[in-house]
Amino acid sequence: MHPEFLSSGLLQLFLLIIVANGAPIILRDVLHARFDAPLDGGKLFIDGQRLLGDSKTWRGVIGSVVTTAVTAWLMGLPAATGAAVGALAMSGDILASFSKRRLRLAPSSMAPLLDQIPESLLPALVLRRTFNLDIISVLALVGVFIVFELSVSVVLYRLGIRKRPY
Repeated sequence: MHPEFLSSGLLQLFLLIIVANGAPIILRDVLHARFDAPLDGGKLFIDGQRLLGDSKTWRGVIGSVVTTAVTAWLMGLPAATGAAVGALAMSGDILASFSKRRLRLAPSSMAPLLDQIPESLLPALVLRRTFNLDIISVLALVGVFIVFELSVSVVLYRLGIRKRPY
């Protein structure tokens, strides 16, 4: 692996997206039920289904944004860039949850691609110039994230970190 790849925008963004998506899981395990207020406040949409469900919490969103901001700063990037990655990744995750509720899928159920694409594509598209990425790099990042996330989820499940193997 070439040293310039390690400092490339592609790798930096990929790592920040991983942090953004992993932070809510770690915080859930560390804090248990503390600060786990659902984003949707238990509200129902016009279809009678929850807007998002109990697994989308203020703790997860705020924790993701803060953790990703700190990680970016530690990587030598502006904390605001990390916060933007966290906010955009969580926005993609929230969009996926909203879509899953409309499809009447149970909260935390598996929806391959829907669970990975929005949370990686949204930050990659919006911040592509910040990280000096062309559209092929954006698509490559999303593809690698899908494979990474699906693979690592199984390992984390076996280690008892994730509740489900997806």
